[in-house]
Amino acid sequence: MATKAIKTTVKIQIPAKQANPAPPVGTALGPQGINIADFCKQFNEATKDQEAGLVFPALITIYEDRTFSFVLKTPPASVLLKKAAGIEKGSKEGAKKIVGKVNMSDITAIAEKKMVDLNAYDLEAAKKIIMGTAKNMGIEVTK
Repeated sequence: MATKAIKTTVKIQIPAKQANPAPPVGTALGPQGINIADFCKQFNEATKDQEAGLVFPALITIYEDRTFSFVLKTPPASVLLKKAAGIEKGSKEGAKKIVGKVNMSDITAIAEKKMVDLNAYDLEAAKKIIMGTAKNMGIEVTK
């Protein structure tokens, strides 16, 4: 079977169920010549079972014949940590100023969810990565 020639790949982060032709989707995909409305429809369908507003990175492969395919990644660890801590945004000063708290069960749940996208061999290593992100965001990890 012949494979299609790849024109480019685009990485974009879009809230679940909220893709529309307006920026950032339109500005990222418009110059590539693909059907933006079709992408929005497919993305919204793929995220229909997810929590509305939760940000999902998408890796979009655009082919020479102006067709596309995309792969959804798990939400960024920072987004999941902010949700778990119940805060709007992380600390500007990192670990120097604590703006929220999460417990180890939250860290474990986030690490399990992110395991497919993390560069970690086991859950313990994934938890350390998530705890490092939390520390840099000013989120304290309690036992």
